[in-house]
Amino acid sequence: MERRTFVKLLSSTPLAPALASGAEAAEIPRYRTVTSHRPAVVPGMPGPYPGTVISVKSARSLSPDGLKVDGEVVREMMERGMRSLTGANRTVDAWKQFFNRDDVVGIKVNAGGRPWVVSTPEIVVECVRNLMAIGIRPEQIYIFERFEDQMDEINYAQYLPPAAAGVNIFSAERANQRYSNANYDPSVYVEADFFGEDDTRSNMITLISRKLTKIINIPNMKDHGATGVTGCLKNIAYGGFSNVARTHYRGTSHTLSFVGTLAAVEPIRSRTVLQIMDGLRGVWHAGPFASTLKYVFFPRTIMFGTDPVAIDRLLIDIIDEERKRQGAISIWDRNEKTLDFMNGKKRDDDPNVNIIIREPGHVEFAAKLGLGVADITKISLREIEL
Repeated sequence: MERRTFVKLLSSTPLAPALASGAEAAEIPRYRTVTSHRPAVVPGMPGPYPGTVISVKSARSLSPDGLKVDGEVVREMMERGMRSLTGANRTVDAWKQFFNRDDVVGIKVNAGGRPWVVSTPEIVVECVRNLMAIGIRPEQIYIFERFEDQMDEINYAQYLPPAAAGVNIFSAERANQRYSNANYDPSVYVEADFFGEDDTRSNMITLISRKLTKIINIPNMKDHGATGVTGCLKNIAYGGFSNVARTHYRGTSHTLSFVGTLAAVEPIRSRTVLQIMDGLRGVWHAGPFASTLKYVFFPRTIMFGTDPVAIDRLLIDIIDEERKRQGAISIWDRNEKTLDFMNGKKRDDDPNVNIIIREPGHVEFAAKLGLGVADITKISLREIEL
């Protein structure tokens, strides 16, 4: 079953960088971006399909309790989604629109919501399988994230088939070297002073800046105490740079502008060519973590596109609607009575209390940087139910 809910598309021409005005402009930190990488003729974000999102849903993708994944159903969802996005008749041809056999491909997973809401191994395996099907060798594929301890808990290697034994599992920060800059590029960074911190630079992961030629971004559907939602934009931005948690402190968040600013840095912007939003499970509160099932819900959906802004704009409504069903305040709530869990206080567990004032406006801000379409009336959503 397919139906189109929105049919208008915005031009792929980047929007003018008139990012903010008035009081908002006064609150935006001064950024200095340093990179020698030039943008591609058609940058990966928003890519060849600006404003287009394919959403594939299947009740059969998870067991009735949501705890087990059906790998065969996930494969069918992935095939339908990729063919629908590209218009290709064959799945292999859909993947060939983005990758060739000479590419070195990074698969940016999200491991922060372990164990329940991470980039589902079955989705990651399907990406690997399809990359190999078009001639990319396992040694040219990297499954990567920032923190080794998080990746070790998931252990993606155990899910890979024998033919994919050479796939690289990469973490920028080793478990015994947390916050080390060893795997970050000193020549590609964004500098900003948020709260008078000692280290004002966020450096790009060297794997991204010096080795990968293409990136697949696999975020989850998650609430976030500082950004409102953590989806495509935050997964590739905060997951691709060092020293990013410093943006939210003592109830104040600078994520409104920083998420998009990082995502727009070359070569991340040009090399991130495919967005696959893992919505089999989601987190409606206390994200980006999911150590228990208390705030987990089950959309049983995978979304496909090249435009991270369009997908994240839809994600805002998905998370906010689930919070409404649960009787929680909106992610847009600006109640200034916040609790600062980052200053030594215990994280509050009340869905109706803001830990930090959330900044879901970071999605619209990213649109102003030319990263995609945020206007809901100009997003083309095709929903497929299996």
